[in-house]
Amino acid sequence: MNKIKAVVFDMDGVLFDTERLCTSCWYESAEAMNLGDVSQAVIDCVGLNRNDIKSILTNLYGNDFPYEDYMEAISARMKDKIQESGLPLKEGVYEILEYLKQKDCKIALASSSRQSTVFGHLDRSGLRKYFSVIIGGDMVPHSKPKPDIYLMACREIGVEPCEAAAIEDSPNGIKSAFTAGMKTIMVPDLIAPTKEIENMLYKKFDTLIDLKNFLIEDDII
Repeated sequence: MNKIKAVVFDMDGVLFDTERLCTSCWYESAEAMNLGDVSQAVIDCVGLNRNDIKSILTNLYGNDFPYEDYMEAISARMKDKIQESGLPLKEGVYEILEYLKQKDCKIALASSSRQSTVFGHLDRSGLRKYFSVIIGGDMVPHSKPKPDIYLMACREIGVEPCEAAAIEDSPNGIKSAFTAGMKTIMVPDLIAPTKEIENMLYKKFDTLIDLKNFLIEDDII
């Protein structure tokens, strides 16, 4: 079995338990702005950057949808919730990152969130030191499920996509990494994988601890 030379992490839903926070902010902001039912958008937009979210919202709700105001309302609510309750980490985050660091594995991050948000979360949690490359969704025209963000991460970290593993929680993220030619590892969060997504997976685990144990047992780093 070929060794994995680099691991590229998604952020929300993989490192941080923020997908639930974000989902609640989408619904609360929509209610406050009297926008009606946004449940389909919540599902469709998981893992997308702002450019692609705008396209989804416009297609679903029309050109008059107040996209900018809605996004700003969501961001403000997220900041308030994190300020009030802290930034929740997913189980096993420190353990997996420390293990990869000890193995001298290259570690990158590829998130659809804006770079400023990514850096803010990493600095708040003390995780920034683990990542030699950090890619935000505003650094590419189209983020997940397009492969651009993962191709950029692999290029910046200096490995071929086939030599790297992508750690993802969402179908859009899995599609992105799979299309880029990476080993796709899913740790599902809010959305369970369909049969289509399962066919794209290299491995699937319940937690990052399970992933770490697999890497140790199979010695592929």
